[in-house]
Amino acid sequence: MTVPLYARNVPRVPVPRVFGVPTRGTTNPNRLRRVDRWLAGTQSGRLRDAVDPLVVDLGYGHTPVTTVELAERLRDVRPNLRVVGLEIDPERVAAAAPLADPPRLEFARGGFELAGMRPVLVRAMNVLRQYSEEEVAAAWRTMAGQLARGGLVVEGTCDELGRVASWVALDRTGPLSLTFAARTSALDRPSTLAERLPKALIHHNVPGEPVHALLAAFDAAWDAAAPYSAFGPRQRWVAAVQRLADDGWPVVGGKSRWRLGEITFRWSALAGEVPRSGH
Repeated sequence: MTVPLYARNVPRVPVPRVFGVPTRGTTNPNRLRRVDRWLAGTQSGRLRDAVDPLVVDLGYGHTPVTTVELAERLRDVRPNLRVVGLEIDPERVAAAAPLADPPRLEFARGGFELAGMRPVLVRAMNVLRQYSEEEVAAAWRTMAGQLARGGLVVEGTCDELGRVASWVALDRTGPLSLTFAARTSALDRPSTLAERLPKALIHHNVPGEPVHALLAAFDAAWDAAAPYSAFGPRQRWVAAVQRLADDGWPVVGGKSRWRLGEITFRWSALAGEVPRSGH
């Protein structure tokens, strides 16, 4: 059996009962609205087809507000959806308990091993940012290994107010795509997103690396789309994304997503870039 690229050379050690460390815990209401909108819009089929529509929100922080929001935003996709917020810190789990609404919304203690659950979707935002790059592969492998059949992990980073964000979507075979999302009215230029690259990529934004080339091409497309600024920043973003697609970058999706300030690339845009294996 072929071992996925991101899992090669990573020691096969027993997974601890709770794998990971508590996050810094900072969060704000609506911080994750962009990734939630992407999940509701692009993963609705996955949620509707799931035998058990279980979604895990990993590392929700000091307050569970973003987990509560996730449950509310996905409810229209599938009314009987179940969302479980996981935290390693038992005090955070206890503090979130009054907001639980079983079985629709629950909170439990757990880490990358997902408390032994088999979710169809995992949202792990602003969790791996505090880890070393060498730890990413093991975390990805552990989360993906717990997925239900056809499941997906979404792992990434955003700023404190959720104005810019990026995330990787991966399944048991490895990473599938990279998405950038931004409030276009507050965006200086696309390379601003470099500050919020996922941990697997943030240290690779240097000349000669695929992610650097991708952001440089996005900046060039943004500059070329400057005349569209007369129609607003959203139209400039759409024009820039269209230029990238026309230039052969593997852009996924169409203008309905682009108008939301999103762009998703197939992982091939990173030319096989994978997180460094842990030892």
